[in-house]
Amino acid sequence: MPLRPARCYKGINKPAYTRSEYIDGIPQSKIVKYVMGNLREKYELRLELKALEAAQIRHNALEAGRIAAHKYLSKAVGEDKFALIVRVYPHQVLRENKMMAFAGADRLQEGMRRAFGKPIGLAARVFPNSTVVEVRVNRAYLEQAKEALRRFSDKIGVPSAIEITDLSKVSS
Repeated sequence: MPLRPARCYKGINKPAYTRSEYIDGIPQSKIVKYVMGNLREKYELRLELKALEAAQIRHNALEAGRIAAHKYLSKAVGEDKFALIVRVYPHQVLRENKMMAFAGADRLQEGMRRAFGKPIGLAARVFPNSTVVEVRVNRAYLEQAKEALRRFSDKIGVPSAIEITDLSKVSS
């Protein structure tokens, strides 16, 4: 299957296409887990990666970011000293009208320029200031958590910022 750059599907320029009970042939989501690490512990800090603009994030990009962040945190901090939660779910079904791409294809395929297309993947729609992923750690591991979120943001292709909340000051 040819590589499809994320920019082809990044923009929110079409209506929502999410009713999977009416759509045949939707690929499975590639995201394996949404929650990793130790959720039972009380943490001092919550770091959230927030999207700065509206976009669609493909499911394989979310999975790549999750793997990168989890692997880094597991090595740098330890498996039981953090909690990583992916906060978005890929509902949006992406479609592609496959065009022939070989010599002389222009003579074969003139019609159907804006055809509906077949499902090729899933994406999560994010809007400005919406949380994409969350990491909970203690103060000693703040820099490692920031690096993990930076690695996650490199994979998703959406401008983003890290917001830090002190959970020890927030009343439970």
